[in-house]
Amino acid sequence: MTITATNRLLLRNFKESDAAALLSYLGNPRVNCFKSERLSSVGEAEEYIIDKQKEAYSFAICLKESDDLIGDVFAVKKDPDTFNIGWHINQLFEGKGYAHEAARGFLSYLFNTENARRIYGYVESDNIRSRRLCERLGMRLEGCFKEFISFVKNPDGTPIYEDTCVYAILKREWK
Repeated sequence: MTITATNRLLLRNFKESDAAALLSYLGNPRVNCFKSERLSSVGEAEEYIIDKQKEAYSFAICLKESDDLIGDVFAVKKDPDTFNIGWHINQLFEGKGYAHEAARGFLSYLFNTENARRIYGYVESDNIRSRRLCERLGMRLEGCFKEFISFVKNPDGTPIYEDTCVYAILKREWK
């Protein structure tokens, strides 16, 4: 099922045939918060897709002309009208405006179809691409938590704590 289409993209449910493309970007996630989602085989990617198909707000980002998977968007409903969002984009497709186009379509879907009042996202402070994307979407920086969470460890096993920024936008602010 396609939830929305943009000029160049489709946001749709995952298909089993997406496994190899999913593995290409989750085989080595560059952002630490997604290291726990690292996939090491097509079989693991197929299992990941089965799990994602059960989630209400997890969608594949696909090129409209070919239906090829280039990333995904996801949200977790926190309150009746509040969503925590995120995205992955295959680095082969970065710098072409696809992330902005997909995220904009996804926010429109959440505000207009799912009646979101507030949408927010956590972004690691060193993830400059995602921080800029949030800003281009009109999301405001609400704060930055210092040494908020650890997703990876030092070679000696001690945690590496990362600063995490919170970006948000209200429906009345959405253009």
